[in-house]
Amino acid sequence: MDHSPLLADLAIDLPQAVRLQRLVDHLRTCFHCGAVALLQLEEDHLRPVAVEGLVREALGRRFSVGQHPRLAAILARREVTCFDHDSTLPDPYDGLLDTLVGEPLPVHDCMGVCLQVDGQPWGVLTLDALQTGTFGEAARAALADCKVLVEAAVRISRLEREVQALRSAPHTRSADDERTTRAGDGDMEIVGQSEPLLRLLHELTVVAGSDLPVLLLGETGVGKELFARLLHRQSTRATRPLVHVNCAALPESLAESELFGHVRGAFSGAVTDRPGRFEAAEGGTLFLDEVGELPLAVQAKLLRTLQNGEIQRLGADRPRRVDVRVIAATNRNLRDQVRDGAFRADLYHRLSVYPVPIPPLRERGNDVLLLAGRFLELNRARLGLRSLRLSASAQDALRRYPWPGNIRELEHVVSRAALKALSRGVNRADIVTLEPALLDLDADAASVAHTPLDAGAPASATEPPTTATPDGPLRDAVDACQRLAITQALARHQGNWAQAARALEVDASNLHKLARRLGIK
Repeated sequence: MDHSPLLADLAIDLPQAVRLQRLVDHLRTCFHCGAVALLQLEEDHLRPVAVEGLVREALGRRFSVGQHPRLAAILARREVTCFDHDSTLPDPYDGLLDTLVGEPLPVHDCMGVCLQVDGQPWGVLTLDALQTGTFGEAARAALADCKVLVEAAVRISRLEREVQALRSAPHTRSADDERTTRAGDGDMEIVGQSEPLLRLLHELTVVAGSDLPVLLLGETGVGKELFARLLHRQSTRATRPLVHVNCAALPESLAESELFGHVRGAFSGAVTDRPGRFEAAEGGTLFLDEVGELPLAVQAKLLRTLQNGEIQRLGADRPRRVDVRVIAATNRNLRDQVRDGAFRADLYHRLSVYPVPIPPLRERGNDVLLLAGRFLELNRARLGLRSLRLSASAQDALRRYPWPGNIRELEHVVSRAALKALSRGVNRADIVTLEPALLDLDADAASVAHTPLDAGAPASATEPPTTATPDGPLRDAVDACQRLAITQALARHQGNWAQAARALEVDASNLHKLARRLGIK
């Protein structure tokens, strides 16, 4: 095999994504196979970093080593591992070859090899063929030779990123690293490769090294908490606590005590001294989620803390010094709240020293497919399915839909569709394909206009036409009508849930519960 193009790439400066993508492209051509995938080991799962021959959403999947015996077998061996067409071990890429979208995956061969960097397992390289007998002895020997070149490419890319990170800021990591690093609780992370997301990640890398307050602006469901965690992790305070406060969940009577603490006897029931969230975040970061919900009285105390670096426990005589960086987030237009007297102008200017708008999902292009892949794999594992994928028409439907509830809505849509498919009697051992009807997307929602937060005077929302009643069960029809009514109300009131609830004449807490059930938030 002629690997001169690959050797030439090793000698020049290339972004990691470009170098590794060219590598898998080259290997697919050399081995005349259907698909090649390069996956990096992260804790207990493998993350695709470059693929050729697989559907786009495969890049968003995370393959748990414990749930994929073929990948586990490859990781456990130093030499090339082959799986013939009659292997009883399930293939992790069943249904994911892009040449066969809409068709069942035929019997095929696959082989792979574990990659090591600096003596530690880095990940795996896998090759899949559509015809049996593709990978004979010669192909296996060739892959063993290629392993050295692939490991060299990975090592060079790692060194280049480390040098770049040291030049920019000693304590930060590159945007390439952070794009795919775990960021948040549980299984949540920042997933995507779109230009708006990459620009945002670069901007956060730059601002993370300062102690300036940051105001994250974005619609409900865009993942503001994940970006706050990313800011903290890239900052000089990364080894200190990150304390999350949901301001909307703080009762007005207890908000001051929760944030700043209290002394014994400060109020009825205060039987001991209690530190607040600011003291809990000492030396680290305090994330004030939904900061627009803070009562005005507490806003005044927060302003003093930001100005002087001091807090005063409720009932205490003396202030205390605190060293805390504040990151705030809101889905509201704080300028409008300042105009209406619901938010202090001086606090707004203090918090918005560095405002960071987070792009909604509808502006992130094909990221919706990568995120869908993430949720598909989670539901495949959760439901015990052999394979769970999207049809070509379902992929198109996801791209066209405006996602008023953003990533959170996408997660609910995929989970609900998987459950519907299972409830209709699919065989868990088959390749389960989700069609548009199972996604239950409201096509008319595409006409709802969205107003950027803090972007000046709001544009008037476009009123979508009345939707036709969908075919199917009455419950589905009712859900579709409720979903449309809520998205229309939110559009008319620029995302303000309280005003939308008043317009719909429902209790605000009940509206939030209904919206979560419908997958809007």
